[in-house]
Amino acid sequence: MKNVIKYGSTIIMYLIMVLFTVMTIYPIVWLFIQSFKTNQDYMTGSKLSLPTNWFTLNYDIVWNNLNFNTFFYNSVYYSIITVIVVVILANMAGYAFAKIDFPITKVLFGLFIVGILLTIQSILIPLFVMIFSAGLFNTRLGILIPYIALGLPMAIYLCTDFIRNGVPDELIEAARIDGAGYIKTFVSIVFPMCIPVSVTIAIISFIGTWNEFILMNILTAGDRFKSIPAAVGRFSGSLGSDYGRLFTSLSISIIPILLFYIIFRKQITKGVAAGAVKG
Repeated sequence: MKNVIKYGSTIIMYLIMVLFTVMTIYPIVWLFIQSFKTNQDYMTGSKLSLPTNWFTLNYDIVWNNLNFNTFFYNSVYYSIITVIVVVILANMAGYAFAKIDFPITKVLFGLFIVGILLTIQSILIPLFVMIFSAGLFNTRLGILIPYIALGLPMAIYLCTDFIRNGVPDELIEAARIDGAGYIKTFVSIVFPMCIPVSVTIAIISFIGTWNEFILMNILTAGDRFKSIPAAVGRFSGSLGSDYGRLFTSLSISIIPILLFYIIFRKQITKGVAAGAVKG
């Protein structure tokens, strides 16, 4: 009887996992299939049917004729730079707030925590005025600075909590006894131990930057510095939508996210496991 219950529970668990996998993968597969349809096929045929004629020119038209390669390059540029800077600065600030006891550290940490409560909509007008007054409007630097600044509060909170609870004080003290300064201690001890939380921050920053839409449209003019979300919006409007090219642009936009997960899947799994153990 115990074996029956054990095998039955195992089968149910696997069925749930298979169902969850299908529910996760199906929308992605459906999206790629729709990208090979013409707008006429989408309007006249079933939304779930395969294309009558696989129209591969959608990708060539979107990528080359509609300047999508520029938008794609900008998205990759903004996302990679933002992730690198946010991860490094957040780990450095987290080390200072968690392990360096100065009176001002608590005040600064509190200010960063307040930043978590800020929304883009609440700071949009003053942010635009500051960027425009600084001469950074319609520049890559004028876009990167807000992206990094908005990503730091949550990243610093996660790093500070992880370092405070996950990096033993004995290691820090041993490094100081051996003559290591703050920078050497951070590089040789703290940062390597923060790989799990760094992976989590990288995922949050990458996805958030890749999908950001509001700031990109407010702080840029023209197509030179815009990213993929601004390009996707061109194919859908109040007067009609070009569904074939819309789904094509969306298919191209999710490829880097899938590649990011495939490349760093082991680190992501370790980060989630470490977070579960800490919790």
